[in-house]
Amino acid sequence: MGRWLGCLLLAGLGGVAATAHAAGFELVALGVNGGLEDGNLSSYLIRADDAPRYLALDAGSVLPGIRAALRQGALAGGRGASGEAAVGEVFRQRIGAYFISHAHLDHVAGLLIAATDDTGRKPIYGLAGTLDALSRNYFNWSAWPNFADRGEAPALGRYALTAEAPGQPFAIAGTALEGTVYPLAHDRVTSSMLLLRDGADYFAYFGDTGPDAVQHSDRLAAIWQVLGPLVRRHALRGLLIETSYPNGLPDSRLYGHLTPAWLLRELKRLEAASGGVGSLRGLDVVIGHIKPSLEPGRDPRALIAEQLAAGNTPGVHFVLPRQGERLRLAAP
Repeated sequence: MGRWLGCLLLAGLGGVAATAHAAGFELVALGVNGGLEDGNLSSYLIRADDAPRYLALDAGSVLPGIRAALRQGALAGGRGASGEAAVGEVFRQRIGAYFISHAHLDHVAGLLIAATDDTGRKPIYGLAGTLDALSRNYFNWSAWPNFADRGEAPALGRYALTAEAPGQPFAIAGTALEGTVYPLAHDRVTSSMLLLRDGADYFAYFGDTGPDAVQHSDRLAAIWQVLGPLVRRHALRGLLIETSYPNGLPDSRLYGHLTPAWLLRELKRLEAASGGVGSLRGLDVVIGHIKPSLEPGRDPRALIAEQLAAGNTPGVHFVLPRQGERLRLAAP
């Protein structure tokens, strides 16, 4: 079972949340796909267990994901709200801040579209280059009104673009979490990983990334050296990482993404940094950003699940959540 509380979490989690209140994290999948389906794009909510507010991890699809999570009982509207009032209450009041891993449209579209009806002055965290792209390319009064606190006048200030230096911990306003950002190589774009901490518990969220060998990079290698000690002391509650395509796609067409074969190779490198063979056994690895296929009869999700299972020599616990599902990550 790895470190998940409850059942495999692939059949809906409406009744799981009440089973335990141990320290850890709660993760709600608002969007799990990588492209094509504009109502189900990369976006997750995470909070320290039982904390009142969430941090949004990317924002490809926000309101559709909240609706799906409410239908499945993965979110409560609060104060007895229901229907669209519950959607609005979660969106406006219970999302305290955003982290944007990189400024590709499938990671920000939900935030942009819904910004017209958000409230407050919420921080958007990310690397400086990511936030510059968000300001320059979207919040510019051409692509979209400027809801940020800088850039093309008038800056409406609904969101505070908050750049964080790589490797430097920072408190995440409006939540009980601390974060540290690390850069990732994603084709011609710098993406990022956010390492979250709540007390002695850690969770790693990866934006889009390609394998080091294809990207001619050492960025994943550097991150494995950061996560390895956390694995050794049983403090890493899990990680969420992309697997965009099934095996068989030429490396020249990955465009900064992973396949099952490449992810398994990278996990072997994490295993080496964590103490060697067997050190990752039971570690929860959540898979996101699967790209749907328009080819008849082809199910990339099923293929990726099968290929990950077939090559899982590290013995990690792979989970492929569906939109609207809630996952609780805690110590065994």
